[in-house]
Amino acid sequence: MSGLESPGGARVAQLTRETSESSIDLALDLDGSGRADIRTTVPFFDHLLTAFARHAVVDLTVRAQGDTEIDVHHTVEDTGIVLGTAIRRALGDKIGIARFGDALVPLDEALAQAVVDVSGRPYLAHGGEPAGFEFHLIGGHFTGSMVRHVFEAITINAGLTVHLSVLAGRDPHHIAEAEFKAFARAFRQAVAIDPRVDGIPSTKGAL
Repeated sequence: MSGLESPGGARVAQLTRETSESSIDLALDLDGSGRADIRTTVPFFDHLLTAFARHAVVDLTVRAQGDTEIDVHHTVEDTGIVLGTAIRRALGDKIGIARFGDALVPLDEALAQAVVDVSGRPYLAHGGEPAGFEFHLIGGHFTGSMVRHVFEAITINAGLTVHLSVLAGRDPHHIAEAEFKAFARAFRQAVAIDPRVDGIPSTKGAL
């Protein structure tokens, strides 16, 4: 995976990842304004990433192509890998960040809760999706199972600890979108610069 280093002080990352299954170009600015320019060839995934950018208040550009004639899995998961790596690189030394964030987000009947710790220790605790959610096709292409795959790819490659729970929901579209919005809102809090934090927010002195 190739990329550009963040210029002095800027919390940005630009990455390219090429495999036999997918091609991903991604640019991320953690201190953006919520602008999103997403084209992954998987329309519902574009919708979810756009919601993430808007509610995390980051600028995100994604161009992705893959073997979607076989399945969307490679394109979606590989985009999650690149996004997670971009988050880790853009965070840099993590000096001054709040570190923790939490959010509870509704979307009509659906309700999702997310807690994010920029811990440096990848871990995803994910549950509450209703039985059969993973088999449901959303937008004709995106299966419910991909929601967990994306969050696994992001947390592992970004070095985040994430607890994500669906507390209520019936419509698969609403459930998936509520999960992404809750994650985005908690992520926004966790990566924000807190002027009261002196150095790295850990008793170990490293994250």
